[in-house]
Amino acid sequence: MVKTKLLNLVFSQEKQYRRVTRTLREEVKNIFVEAVDLLAKLELVDTVRKLGLESYFEEEIKQSLDIIADSVKNSNILNVEENLYVTALCFKLLRLHGYEVSQGVFNGFFDGSFNKSKLTDIKGLLELFEASHLAYEGEAILDEAKAFSSRILKKMNSSTIESDLAKQVMHALELPSHWRVLWFDVKWHINAYEDGQINRHLLTLAKVNFNMVQATLQKDLKEISRWDTREVQELPECMKICFQALHDITNEMALEMQREKGWDQVQPHLKKVWADFCKAMFVEAKWFNKGYTPSMQEYLSNAWVSSSGTVLSVHSFFSIMTGQVTEETSNFLEKSQDLVHNISLIIRLCNDLGTSVAEQERGDAASSVVCYMRVANASEEVARNHLKNIIKKTWKKINGQCFSAKSPMLEFFVNINTNMARVVHYLYQYGDGFGVQDRQENKKQILTLLVEPFKLD
Repeated sequence: MVKTKLLNLVFSQEKQYRRVTRTLREEVKNIFVEAVDLLAKLELVDTVRKLGLESYFEEEIKQSLDIIADSVKNSNILNVEENLYVTALCFKLLRLHGYEVSQGVFNGFFDGSFNKSKLTDIKGLLELFEASHLAYEGEAILDEAKAFSSRILKKMNSSTIESDLAKQVMHALELPSHWRVLWFDVKWHINAYEDGQINRHLLTLAKVNFNMVQATLQKDLKEISRWDTREVQELPECMKICFQALHDITNEMALEMQREKGWDQVQPHLKKVWADFCKAMFVEAKWFNKGYTPSMQEYLSNAWVSSSGTVLSVHSFFSIMTGQVTEETSNFLEKSQDLVHNISLIIRLCNDLGTSVAEQERGDAASSVVCYMRVANASEEVARNHLKNIIKKTWKKINGQCFSAKSPMLEFFVNINTNMARVVHYLYQYGDGFGVQDRQENKKQILTLLVEPFKLD
């Protein structure tokens, strides 16, 4: 009886949320109609994206960005205005959404170095910093933009900047938005907009949507936490949960993909990536037992596999591909090996940067930090900076790959895989957010995302 009442309550609340959402969506659509000038369109699209509402307004966003892209292409409007904030915001949004936009839009501010007259344009510098993280390989102007904007923003005295803007600067310098999982950041943005000049319908819609997604995540978490361990009771205690999880998920996913999505021979692909992963872990175990420290190249050639990126990528590919299998989709997994490699490399390096200190203290196998220190006879600080530079260069390669997917389904796959790299930035942002389970920063992040909803008026 109690369970039935609870289910009815949840169902009633969900119906109410959906009804409110429909009403608010219509109200927000009017804002897109009212946003006529360039800046208004840009800021609206940027706000909707940050609030996690892009899926509600895909058509309106595309229409707005089509108009903006045509304006930039036909009249070179950005260079004429020489407004750093508008130019950087425009570049960021166009490139994020797959439009062709050149680093040349910043030529009006750059003549060998960036124009020092822009030192007081905090909003412009902040957007320039964010835009610079969307650079491709070889885009020297954006490299200079990153160095220039980060250097100036770090020197800013927070007491001289508007408090809300100061918080945004600190948030970006801590981790740029392109390196964050967008949904993990939605609540932060909602709270940041709370006291600002923002349409109340838009803000309320963001809160309702957050609560709906959070409820879905709670259901998913509850579902995956149920394992039947009857068949693995003979295994050592430390292996039971891991083996059961691996067995159940792999086989259930393979069968479901074959039954519902028409994919044949899924299981061999899943088995292969799991076998490769286990072999890579075994290599690391042998190094540890022999007391062997590999070179950086030797370490990374194995460690990108042991990062689990390939396992996650193949599972995600077969999970999302639906409908008729085309030549493009069937060949995409093989063609995306470079993307998977680069994402796996970031997973490994972020993990090493976050866990190296604890691993050295307990005598674990050498990480990339230790490998570089020993082989190059370098200090830990030098080694860490070296790895951070590799991460930055690898993100440029990912940018060149993740903005090139043309079909919606492949774009979805690429975005899921790119989010894996973003998750590890988030997970190891304050150290070992996976192995050390009592870190207050990580507890706060999990509570915010999964447990604490918004209180609605």
